[in-house]
Amino acid sequence: MAKTITGKQVGDSYYQVEHPSGLTVLLYPKEHCSTTYAIFGTRYGSIDNCFQRSDEAGPESVPEGIAHYLEHKLFESEEGDAFERFSKTGASANAFTSFESTCYLFSTTDQVYQSLEILLDFVQSPYFTEETVRKEQGIIGQEIKMYDDDPQWRVMFNYLKAMYHSHPIREDIAGTVESIAKITPELLYRCYNTFYNLGNMVLAIAGNFQVDKALAVCDKMLKPAAPVTVKRVFPQELDTIVQPVVEERLSVASPLFQFGFKEPGADQPRSEKDVAATEVLLETLASDASPLFRRLLDQGLVNESSFSYEYFEGNGYATVMFSGESKDPQAVAQAILEEVERFQREGIPAEAFERSKRALYGELVAALNSTGSIANGLVNMHLKGSFSPISIPWRLCAWKMGKSACARFSSGSAACFPSSCPTKNTRSWAEGGNSHDASHHIPPPGAGVHREHGGLLHWRVQCLLVRNHHRGGLFAGFGLRQLQL
Repeated sequence: MAKTITGKQVGDSYYQVEHPSGLTVLLYPKEHCSTTYAIFGTRYGSIDNCFQRSDEAGPESVPEGIAHYLEHKLFESEEGDAFERFSKTGASANAFTSFESTCYLFSTTDQVYQSLEILLDFVQSPYFTEETVRKEQGIIGQEIKMYDDDPQWRVMFNYLKAMYHSHPIREDIAGTVESIAKITPELLYRCYNTFYNLGNMVLAIAGNFQVDKALAVCDKMLKPAAPVTVKRVFPQELDTIVQPVVEERLSVASPLFQFGFKEPGADQPRSEKDVAATEVLLETLASDASPLFRRLLDQGLVNESSFSYEYFEGNGYATVMFSGESKDPQAVAQAILEEVERFQREGIPAEAFERSKRALYGELVAALNSTGSIANGLVNMHLKGSFSPISIPWRLCAWKMGKSACARFSSGSAACFPSSCPTKNTRSWAEGGNSHDASHHIPPPGAGVHREHGGLLHWRVQCLLVRNHHRGGLFAGFGLRQLQL
């Protein structure tokens, strides 16, 4: 039975169907769109390396990188490669593994239902042999080394390793060459049967399609299985940072910085209100319209193309990170800290707060014009157990949210991560590229930090320095803004 969810303010509706197979199906028809975007995701990411099934007595640990490895292997079957099948329907397909989910997707303007059959078929048809697993170890090993040569990816994980003592968020999504060497067909089937249970998955479709035809494909292709509940097991994480400073010399065009704050008590889930309040507070503090950003820009300390910020939070982790290019990263860090302290003393300017809410509201409404943004938003919200994307804008409309965020962050411990490491200029980085540019893929909207199937995801952060902030810091819980190159 379909449940209709309607956003009264934006006038859009979508359907939520609890399919008899156990899969949640989210259907967002937009008949005036030329494209249709479908994404089939599971609540299984790189941090899920220790888990306990409801039908077993104790937890089990698996090698780092196995979720990403499994994503690669599912594209292969006895019938051939899934990409070849999609090429016959004209669909553009891809997949990605993030810290907390793995998703398979396609976008198309034609033959929607044939492409949907392919998607549901190959994701539900694992095929692992000793030979194919050994072959993939070499391929993924090369991918790991490729990312290791990428300064932007390196600084991301330098930051996380400096911030987190034991949480698996500090480990690369693809694992290491050593960890993937431990992966076997048996382990792949074990993880597949645990996390690719349809009760742990979601299918979202947005765009120009007919609901009844899409459900008919689901009825035909979905394979029911006995439900399994999975408990994720994480080591206890301290509220302190690991080390105050991490620096690395890399071939970059100019010094870059990244700094942030670790939010204590990250084992407690963040509410919808907390996330919305944090986004408004960040927009007020450091957006392009903020006095802080204008000062930094006028002084030549940052540029518009690289300065970024975002709340980066999930299962057992939460941090705030700012990043960008600068000739004097220490001065940027000091300016941001001074602005934070001013907010503490004087409060959040009411006019700026209202402007920030309106700006975020506009961005969220505009995203409803993109089938990719809609489908990824539906999947992301479902897997996080959060709210409906068509109701997000009106969640930003309470002034008390800004005040509560300010009070909440002021009580948390914090760590600051500016960077001023000397760098060696090279032609390719000075031009904003590297030797792997040809393999870049545009990550899907709202996908967060992830590795794409066969491509690089870049972050404009390349050097890292971490230091403790004095007691009483305002923020604890921002993350990276993704830049798609």
